[in-house]
Amino acid sequence: MDFAQISREVFDQEIGELMWVSHSIGPEIDEVVNLIYNCTGKVVVTGIGKTGLIGKKIAASLASTGTPAIFMNATDAVHGDLGMVCQGDVVIAISNSGSTIEITNILPPLRKIGTHLVAMTGNPESPLAKEADLLLNIGIRAEACPLNLAPTSSTTATLVMGDALTICLMKKRGFKAENYALYHPGGALGRRLLTRVEDLMSQEIPVVKETDLFKDVIYIVSDRRKGMSMVVNEQGVMTGIITDGDIRRAVQQYDDIVSKRAVDFMTRGFKKISRKAQIDDALKMMTTNKITSIAVTDAVNGDIIVGLITIHDIIDFGK
Repeated sequence: MDFAQISREVFDQEIGELMWVSHSIGPEIDEVVNLIYNCTGKVVVTGIGKTGLIGKKIAASLASTGTPAIFMNATDAVHGDLGMVCQGDVVIAISNSGSTIEITNILPPLRKIGTHLVAMTGNPESPLAKEADLLLNIGIRAEACPLNLAPTSSTTATLVMGDALTICLMKKRGFKAENYALYHPGGALGRRLLTRVEDLMSQEIPVVKETDLFKDVIYIVSDRRKGMSMVVNEQGVMTGIITDGDIRRAVQQYDDIVSKRAVDFMTRGFKKISRKAQIDDALKMMTTNKITSIAVTDAVNGDIIVGLITIHDIIDFGK
């Protein structure tokens, strides 16, 4: 058997079924999005078996993108878990056939509780579809399973419909990266987006005077191990920056480099960033300008330099 070819056929078939479901999406998705967006309670996703596993993922995706959501196994629901459902909640019930007994058994009590019901099913004529307030049709033509029995294309369609719903709600809420980070503080993205420049910056800033000779600048830059030094004038005002790159360019430019002073080869228009900025902003600034260090300014008075952040500070933080 050519299993590579069989695998490609499965991909092709499931993609074809996804396109079929995609073409059936209509204005009902707008109604579902608005229903959930205006919900004062939470979203309860319910299902059993393999669709239940997909339901868990949908609930997790919603919860992590700004929509309060939980998963409730329909079998456990009839044995007490219905207690987690409240009046005003939106229940998304998943059943490809729409006739799953565990699902249909909980429909009457859900109505008594006072929930809104969204059916996610492949059978618009099923008991679940007829009982629901709104219907998301995930009907496919055939499973990828050669026996047309094992849930394959149908569960994929359910998963993607859940993803579509999640993304629609993200756009409706104007959900941004910093919001995502708030719900993922333990991940690398979350830590990066929730951390500010002031959390990583060094307040020990290497400094040389404008009148300092080249050899003195080299000593400070090397001794402080920051790969740079700020330059101050006679009044103590920072007027420039000298980096490893500035030193290399000066060596190439001047034959009498030993007699040159800091003011001769410093960079005057150096980059600055507020101490309250996110480190992701600092990283973007470094990448865009091809630099490895940025002067950090006070959040209130942007002319006052209070620290320094380098690419190594950010890299070490991400480890």
